[in-house]
Amino acid sequence: MASKDNQKPTQTIPKAMKFVIGGTAGMAATMFVQPFDLIKNRMQLTGEGGKPKEHKTSFHVFRSVIKNEGIPALYTGLSAGLFRQACYTTVRLGVYSSLFEKFSSSDKPPGFLTKAAIGMTAGAVGAFFGTPAEVSLIRMTSDGRLPIAERRNYRNVFDALLRISKEEGVLTLWRGCVPTIGRAMVVNAAQLASYSQAKQSLLSTKYFNDNIFCHFVASMISGLITTAASMPVDIAKTRIQNMKTIDGKPEYKGAIDVLAKVAKNEGFFALWKGFTPYYLRLGPHTVLTFIFLEQMNQAYGKYILGVAGKQVGL
Repeated sequence: MASKDNQKPTQTIPKAMKFVIGGTAGMAATMFVQPFDLIKNRMQLTGEGGKPKEHKTSFHVFRSVIKNEGIPALYTGLSAGLFRQACYTTVRLGVYSSLFEKFSSSDKPPGFLTKAAIGMTAGAVGAFFGTPAEVSLIRMTSDGRLPIAERRNYRNVFDALLRISKEEGVLTLWRGCVPTIGRAMVVNAAQLASYSQAKQSLLSTKYFNDNIFCHFVASMISGLITTAASMPVDIAKTRIQNMKTIDGKPEYKGAIDVLAKVAKNEGFFALWKGFTPYYLRLGPHTVLTFIFLEQMNQAYGKYILGVAGKQVGL
């Protein structure tokens, strides 16, 4: 009988690999949902500044883009979306996975409030690193709604980053950083904590095993909760990052100013404008990200660590 001294310590996924897996999962998911991001951003900007509403529904946005810009235009800003995931999701899921492991005991995961706090921390750190790509993404996806003479016409995310730095100053890349961090804290507290909690609750029943179907159901629950909680902050972030400075005066003073003006000029429920494309983007993105994440974690555990059958995901 082997002694305890001869037993191998439990192997875990290296922290660096957790960052890589997290970013790869987010980028893979973005390939599927980029059109919904574009539609969501266009919906959130419609009616801005007291202008007549360009689009009444998400379907109207979709039809307008296809008609006026062509099908490929649905993937406008894809390079920025992928770069955002490479920065934001790599950091947030890597930080979350590392902290999740740190605060887990050998036989018990952290409690819900701890998960929420870990999620907020991971989101804030990730959002700071992802804000430049976020600014580029908002501008690239909204460019087609502007008159031709007013379009920025960025060729790709790197062209956007360089031109913004050169034409408006490096700090412009972090415009809207505070609401972006605020949104990320709300999203991650809701998304990561609710996913972990939903998955844990599902696995405690006799109807679910730790497989793709369980990950799918937990992700859909997480996506719905996250959408409802984060939309107002997301609208504030979108409008601040897309705004222009006119005669040296920015359109908005900050996130509170955006929320107040939207509620006053467009109605309180306009704070949830674009709910459908937001959920259609966030829901599947949440599902795909976590499914890719779980499958890559399990594959790494099985083929690299040799711990098939053990819990190696969130």
